[in-house]
Amino acid sequence: MTAFSFTDFFLVLYAVLNSIAFFLFANDKRKAKNNAWRTPENLLLLVAAFGPFGAYGAMLIFRHKTRKLKFYLVPVFLFVHVVAILYLLR
Repeated sequence: MTAFSFTDFFLVLYAVLNSIAFFLFANDKRKAKNNAWRTPENLLLLVAAFGPFGAYGAMLIFRHKTRKLKFYLVPVFLFVHVVAILYLLR
């Protein structure tokens, strides 16, 4: 039985962060439809900074927060992550 390497740990953590971002955005959309208490926008942006793939995916799938100017940061976060990943893989 082998131990997890740092890379394995990082990949699992990254997948979890993106999943959390996806579900937070999806849950906020559900709450918006039901006029319920909403997730603070600053929290959504913070989570999107660490899990931009999940956040951006949820924004597109659920059409949520796509018109708000400050949420234009999410694709920027995504771009930064893609550049960082490509740099690390070279």
